[in-house]
Amino acid sequence: MNLVVLQNWLDNASFAILFCTMLVYWVGAAFPSLSVTAALGTAGMAIANLCIATLLGARWIEAGYFPLSNLYESLFFLTWGITAVHLIAENNSRSRLVGVVTAPVAMGIAAFATLTLPSTMQVSEPLVPALKSNWLMMHVSVMMLSYSALMVGALLAIAFLIVTRGQNIQLQGSSVGNGGYRSNGYKLLKAGELVTQPPTPPSENNGFSRYESNNNGNGTAVLDAVTTTPISTAEILSPQRLTLAETLDNISYRIIGLGFPLLTIGIIAGGVWANEAWGSYWSWDPKETWALITWLVFAAYLHSRITRGWQGRKPAILAATGFVVVWICYLGVNLLGKGLHSYGWFF
Repeated sequence: MNLVVLQNWLDNASFAILFCTMLVYWVGAAFPSLSVTAALGTAGMAIANLCIATLLGARWIEAGYFPLSNLYESLFFLTWGITAVHLIAENNSRSRLVGVVTAPVAMGIAAFATLTLPSTMQVSEPLVPALKSNWLMMHVSVMMLSYSALMVGALLAIAFLIVTRGQNIQLQGSSVGNGGYRSNGYKLLKAGELVTQPPTPPSENNGFSRYESNNNGNGTAVLDAVTTTPISTAEILSPQRLTLAETLDNISYRIIGLGFPLLTIGIIAGGVWANEAWGSYWSWDPKETWALITWLVFAAYLHSRITRGWQGRKPAILAATGFVVVWICYLGVNLLGKGLHSYGWFF
């Protein structure tokens, strides 16, 4: 089969599969009782991942170089990375909500590459002199994989904000995958659960009713009953929603923790390549500057999680900001058509 024809078929097939997969995940979210949607969604993402990998492999054979030289190829490599990271995240979280947020993004990128880019930008062309280096595979592939992981992690953080309705839900132990959760600063306890010390009664105007506890004589209080009198029903989250929020927060942290080292390695490799090609490790090119900004944003996220112990809404907002910054770094600066990284994209 002609490799060009195969590529045209695979890019359209990838878009169609991702579109159907997105619908499957959305139907599964709307109707949780349809358990079959989880298996169908995972299968759809896996098939799309395989189609894109075959597409990139065909272009590699056809052109004779690693397919990351223009926007069309990088968009499909990014989509492949997102689907691969999605499968990892879904396997660890066991939540269909992962696909609800990742499938539309993957489908949108594939649609843009397949249906929007002109045909002249989809054709493999000889490499410009600056790209004729073994560093092309090392630097660009690692950067694209880091973008994929950071985007998925940021999307899960956005999903966390949606699930918690923007409330300040303080999670316990989500960074290491254990422990319970806190809602509005108070741990949710069941009747009869042991606590290490008699709890301090909440203030009368904080929306929680009073409680009674019995001391068994050994310094341990037994909570007889806890009731809540919510000020507004919109402020109360169900235990299922809180558990889902904890899962999303945990897996988002882990995925970003995977993407950040890749971003670091990619930036270092880019500096070595730049010194080899242009005689300088760092030129404050727009692409380099925004790569540094991206690194700083996610470094701040990880610092807040690891050192400061932040969890819940604050780091999720920081990660959501990082989602926008990644897109500016990857695509936005190339719209300017300026700098050393402008070749092979729009201008």
